[in-house]
Amino acid sequence: MLETNSPVTGPVALPTVTADDETLRDALTAGNIPTLLLVLRTLTGDPRWFAEPYRPSRTIAMNDNDSGGLPEPVQQEIRDAVLDVLRELRDGGRDVTPPPLGAGLIEILGESLGEQVPAEYAPSMAEDAGFVPSDAFDGPPLGADLSVVIIGAGISGICAGTALRRLGVDVTILERNDDVGGTWLDNDYPGAGVDTPSHLYAFSFAPWPSWSRYYAKQPEILDYLRRVADQEGLRSVIRFGTEVLGATWDSGSSVWRVQVRARDGVVSELASDVLVSSVGQLNRPVVPALPGLDTFPGPAFHTAQWDHSVDLTGLRVGVVGTGASAMQVVPAIAEQAGSLVIFQRSPQWVAPNGNYLREVDPRTRLLFEQVPYYRPWYRLRLMWMFQDKLHPTLQRDEAWERAADGRSINRTNDKHREFFTRYLREQLGDREDLVAKSLPDYPPYGKRMLLDCNWFSTLRRDDVSLVTSGVAAIDGSTVVTEDGGRHEVDVLVFATGFSARKMLHPLDIRGRSGTSLRERWGDDDAWAHLGIEVPDFPNLFLMYGPNTNLGHGGSTMFHAECQVHYMVALLREMVASDVAAVEVRRDVCEDYVARVDAAHENMIWTHPGMSTWYRNAAGRVVTNSPWRLQDYWTMTRRPSLDEHIVTPARQSSSKGVA
Repeated sequence: MLETNSPVTGPVALPTVTADDETLRDALTAGNIPTLLLVLRTLTGDPRWFAEPYRPSRTIAMNDNDSGGLPEPVQQEIRDAVLDVLRELRDGGRDVTPPPLGAGLIEILGESLGEQVPAEYAPSMAEDAGFVPSDAFDGPPLGADLSVVIIGAGISGICAGTALRRLGVDVTILERNDDVGGTWLDNDYPGAGVDTPSHLYAFSFAPWPSWSRYYAKQPEILDYLRRVADQEGLRSVIRFGTEVLGATWDSGSSVWRVQVRARDGVVSELASDVLVSSVGQLNRPVVPALPGLDTFPGPAFHTAQWDHSVDLTGLRVGVVGTGASAMQVVPAIAEQAGSLVIFQRSPQWVAPNGNYLREVDPRTRLLFEQVPYYRPWYRLRLMWMFQDKLHPTLQRDEAWERAADGRSINRTNDKHREFFTRYLREQLGDREDLVAKSLPDYPPYGKRMLLDCNWFSTLRRDDVSLVTSGVAAIDGSTVVTEDGGRHEVDVLVFATGFSARKMLHPLDIRGRSGTSLRERWGDDDAWAHLGIEVPDFPNLFLMYGPNTNLGHGGSTMFHAECQVHYMVALLREMVASDVAAVEVRRDVCEDYVARVDAAHENMIWTHPGMSTWYRNAAGRVVTNSPWRLQDYWTMTRRPSLDEHIVTPARQSSSKGVA
């Protein structure tokens, strides 16, 4: 079950130890030693647990460093000490001590990692771990008659809906599908899963200690989101099978008029004080307009619209694209299909990760479920390893001596290139033909970095072909490539991504002036203050909006919570100041967007010589955030009414369904 409130450490409860000695002893043999040291240090307060001979080695890259680099006798001494403490807790001989905060938190976390973590991370990490309450999710009710409509019941919608429901706000969530989950409901193709560690890919307000895999697959992620929605009572406020067509700001009443179409085709209107878009960036699949596609006689579908009625057994399958979806689906179907031909536009950098295909040992799950502080400390270690640690290496060094060849942007990035190249060659062995096709000529992290899920071993199969000429047309059951090649297939799978830059499409959102967001942004140049607010659109909050995609790593859950925190804090300011509407000032927004663009000029995603869905036709990065997550957390803490045009509280309004 999801963990609930507790007075011991703040909003998130610590688990209760119930297992017997033998079960605990067995479970501890599967524990992560640096995390167990953090547990010991927290529960005992004894600083010797990070002194010699117990000091763990540095945690490198994406390796959990389960042994801590310590000899087995020392590891066993640590396990025995943890067992003694757990036994005392279980039997009533010891009380759970509060966790360290501030410098104390950062100090011991850094000791567990073998490197220094900046002190500025202490507040955000304490809040994320549940060591202190969150104003957005644990604060007092708003105490105002306020209605909010949320578009979408995916990750962002669930996050926003939870905070607002806890505030006592009148919330309505409009969802075009018949269930919650968003992208994790749509993308149920074979092999679909997350490329962020499972224990990081969860809301801080709804931790889940029982993941079965270190990188969860789609069914388990969807189950988690359903569980959160149920726990927070969100289904009672969700209108499923309801598509939002558009919304118009009514200045006279200071409300949004939202046009919706129900499953039966009936169009109606809903009015609300606040409108929240939680449709995200990756919700509209793109299928290329290939000449002759309508002549293809067999099944043809996008990975996000997988046709589960199609039995691939023995069939010739063509997969268009080699991005994240293709890299997951190809190994998952290779054994079943008769043959596979993969059409690659450009190669991708692929990173090894020992945990990616690894299941969580049931004994380790017991530690997450029963050992106080094990889950939050393990998560905080992941936060440092997978969120901001990489960010400095993605800055372009104009003085870098090898910048001219276009293959790296600084010395560290070049080392990454060498490491990933060695891994590629090791995996492909003597297949020099595949090496030539698979080795990118652009810097690592220039495009979305992918994790190896047996991709290279699948490419080596005799029944798998990698074609590097672009698809030009479809001629019946033949895929015609730009070099004149012809490839017969029975099934076409499009792993061709999403219309990420055409944000909020096809919604028609019109602001105070009557101008639509589409007119403001065009088709590929979206921008917003903090990715959340747009001038001329009062009381409109965007979730996963422009420049909020995490290209350098980290959990979208963390980012979503930052955006919700900003919205909730601003709503509190509105209520306290008797304000009906807020609209971010144009100069404030323009200054922020200018800072975003300036920051991107120094980053890898504006590096020439490669194409990426992060950039629009003019070369501007419109999807990715240039900031560290710590920077964004700080930016979204305390919004100011001074940065907004405010409308005094209305005397009356006409809210509700027309």
